[in-house]
Amino acid sequence: MVLSPGFKSGRMTTLTKRSRRTEAPTSTESRGHEEEEEQKSRATDEEEDGDSKTLRLTLMEEILLLGLKDKEGYTSFWNDCISSGLRAAMLVELALRGRIQLQPQSMRRKKLSERSVMLKSDAPTGDVLLDETLKHIKNTEPAETVASWIDLLTGETWNPLKMYFQLPQVRERLAKSLVEKGVLTTGKQNFVLFDMTTHPLVNEKEKERLLQRLQASLLDRWTNEPHRLPRRALALLVLAHGSDVLERSLTSLPDDRYEIASRRAKDMLEGDIEQQSAKATTPAEEVIWAVLAALNRA
Repeated sequence: MVLSPGFKSGRMTTLTKRSRRTEAPTSTESRGHEEEEEQKSRATDEEEDGDSKTLRLTLMEEILLLGLKDKEGYTSFWNDCISSGLRAAMLVELALRGRIQLQPQSMRRKKLSERSVMLKSDAPTGDVLLDETLKHIKNTEPAETVASWIDLLTGETWNPLKMYFQLPQVRERLAKSLVEKGVLTTGKQNFVLFDMTTHPLVNEKEKERLLQRLQASLLDRWTNEPHRLPRRALALLVLAHGSDVLERSLTSLPDDRYEIASRRAKDMLEGDIEQQSAKATTPAEEVIWAVLAALNRA
């Protein structure tokens, strides 16, 4: 099983200095709009990747792939952020697919942290984890905020009545999906006191493509205006940061390009989130910024 110990080590800084070197109806019309949103999201991916025939991974799978050690096939035992990052990725993926949005602004403008997650469409996504999350959101009253949903889906709640929101074995389920897609394989490693199922990388090209896409969003495709980034590129940066895997994803860069990418990421991810969200042009972008606000709160 791909897991980490059940203790908290404190949130690690994602980027470090490098050493030398209102609920919408779920009618037919709404579902048609949802399908249109999903098509737009796929079209954005194809434009971003430059190849519509490349393997399609969900944001959750991409974050896990960035966090896994290639040869060992498991995530760092010291990373206590990736669990919440994966749950946040589910919310962003649902938003990009037109299933959820933030509560609309009223006369008294609310902060991102105060706006609840609202259902736009309950149409199944075809992904088991996403559909489980969507069902929870649909059946929950009153509506919860992005930060609350991340905690609930991770199981970080003191309320025993809300423990059923926790999604079990998320890393293992995502790893098995990546095995089915030919990105990972399955192995076993002995840790003296116990044996652990591992998932080493076998498709190096797929991970390299993912790393290059993430790095390019901070280098070759950078515009100094984060809201102009493709939505999935913005989402991947936010989620990699919140999952504490962004710095590791930049280490293959030469020193000078690493410094540029790190500075740009720091400026964007530690800047005025409310100001950036005000420039959002789609409901999905608002969810992405709300996720960043929630992940930064720790």
